[in-house]
Order: sequence, then structure tokens, then C-alpha cells
Amino acid sequence: MAMTKDDDALSRDELEIWASVATLLERLPTALDAQLQRDSGLTHFEHGILFALHSTPERTLRLSVLASYASCTLSRLSRAISRLDSKGWVRREIDPTDGRFTLGVLTDAGEEKVAESTPGHQALVRRLVFDALTDAQARQLGTISRKVSAAVGPDAAWSPA
Repeated sequence: MAMTKDDDALSRDELEIWASVATLLERLPTALDAQLQRDSGLTHFEHGILFALHSTPERTLRLSVLASYASCTLSRLSRAISRLDSKGWVRREIDPTDGRFTLGVLTDAGEEKVAESTPGHQALVRRLVFDALTDAQARQLGTISRKVSAAVGPDAAWSPA
């Protein structure tokens, strides 16, 4: 059966744009993971967890909030927290304000890991993303990314404090 416009088929231009977005979605995480693994022994996901905790005043977040920021399930986050805990970078605590929740707390060693891993990571982000764009294009990318993220789901996106 031939596809028609009524089938929500992408136009040639849309397909070309989607191909570039899909390629970016595959290549960028791979490049970020490779640099962080090589230089710091972290995945991009793990670095994001540490950095999000580092960015809070108390270096603490409920795991449910952290999972929302990371756009992941509590199960995936829990496995990552266990890996980070085994290295002494994060610990779990019961939320003293509501014992039904668990907190992720960045340890002093975790803070050191963030300080060690962030400069190289940010240098790569600058080289791969910001150096390839004008300032106006970078702002457009931010606007476009927020719009697409909002279309995907209502969860709050992480943003630096």
C-alpha cells in the first residue's frame, strides 16, 4: 500500500531534517560518553547525575526529582546511583521531611569528581556544539530543544541553578 500525505508521511524536506536530528541524537551522546569515560571513568549519564547534585545548594535531590531531570526511570537511576555509591561519590539517605522518599547526596569525593570531570566535558561541549554555531544559532537551538522536549513530555527539564 502506497503512503500518502494522509498517512502522516514526512515530506522530503522533513525527512532530510529528521535524518540530521537522528544522526545528532546518535553521534553526540557517543562522543560525550567516550570523552568522559576516557578522562574520568564516567558515562555522560553518571556525570549528569553528579553535576545536577553539585548544582543544588545542599548537593541533595530526591531521587524521583533527579530521575525526572534525567528523563529516566527510577530503576535506571537507582542502578546508576548504586554504581556512584560504590565509588564513594554519592550516598542515599531517607528524606527527613518525608520518609517515603530517598535522597541522593553528593559526597565530598563526588564533589571532587565533578570538579575533575567538568572542565574537559565542557570543553568538548563547547567544541562540538557552541563553536559550530553562531550565538544566534545557539540561542535558537536552545529554544528549539525546549519546544521539542515539551512536546515529548511534561516533565520538568533540568536547568542549572
